[in-house]
Amino acid sequence: MRFAGLVLGTTLLLQAGYSPQAGFLQAPIVRRPPSAQGPQAPQGKDDQVPTIKVETRLVNVAVNVVDAKGAPVGGLGKDDFEILEDGKVQKIAYFEKESVTPLSIVLAIDASESVLRDERLEKNAAKHFVRALLRDQDELDLMQFADSVREIVSFTNQKKRIESGLEDLQRGSSTALYDAIYLGSDRLSTTSASDGRRRVLVLITDGEDTVKGSRYGQALEEAQRAGAMVYSLIIVPVAADAGRNTGGEHALIQMAEDTGGKYYYVEDPQDLEPALAHVSDDLRTQYVLGYYAPHGGDSSFRKIRVRMKDSDLQGKFNVRHRSGYYADAR
Repeated sequence: MRFAGLVLGTTLLLQAGYSPQAGFLQAPIVRRPPSAQGPQAPQGKDDQVPTIKVETRLVNVAVNVVDAKGAPVGGLGKDDFEILEDGKVQKIAYFEKESVTPLSIVLAIDASESVLRDERLEKNAAKHFVRALLRDQDELDLMQFADSVREIVSFTNQKKRIESGLEDLQRGSSTALYDAIYLGSDRLSTTSASDGRRRVLVLITDGEDTVKGSRYGQALEEAQRAGAMVYSLIIVPVAADAGRNTGGEHALIQMAEDTGGKYYYVEDPQDLEPALAHVSDDLRTQYVLGYYAPHGGDSSFRKIRVRMKDSDLQGKFNVRHRSGYYADAR
């Protein structure tokens, strides 16, 4: 389903008939007979070699491994992992150690008055995040959301363009949070899924949705269809406020868990930059595992589980990843 009335700057994200990615690669392989040397004799029907099309669907899964103290565990290899789809062990066909794979990131900033309090501090924190994280092979899309969702800078790896875009945040009175998740995920689904590329949605928000539009379930499904990891930096206006929207916070926490992302509480504007640094560190210490989907042709949600192959390590390390993908997503 697509939703009308959502503003996204110069880029229209609601494209009719578009099928989003779900984190796997569809790559038809065409095999043809090699060119013959010298003059070619006429071929009869018996001499013709048919063209064979093979559809491969590589499901990529970004994985974080931490020890009991929450410290990232490095130095693991392909044979240390086991991956299951719907309870059945799959052969790992792709492995990238401590990931250097490319990133496609949507940075979506809540520009409602309840969040955008210390504007200069928040802009500077976002700028430092971009400078520290973005490499030549990465790309970032900058969005803001308040009364509506607006794309400020489309995907680019040019840091100065993004920094200029951060100066163009416009305050609003409402918070279109789930619309931002839905549309940010939809935008990520248009990026290349090759080379183990990871899709990431980073939200800076207080977790409260006040605009009638996309709902939580729709936003989560779109994120899962895009294979997007959702990282939420939850701004807490007053930690003990009786009117605090803990329901919205819990929704963001659950979404992070379901998509393999993470959440951080920010109780002071000064804590925003360290929280963004944690996101950067988390993305830099990931492994990427890939396997070929065993079957297709339906719209079911396939559950994924990654675990340490060694039973002793299963008790020592915690493994975090997305919970699954939709079989019919592209």
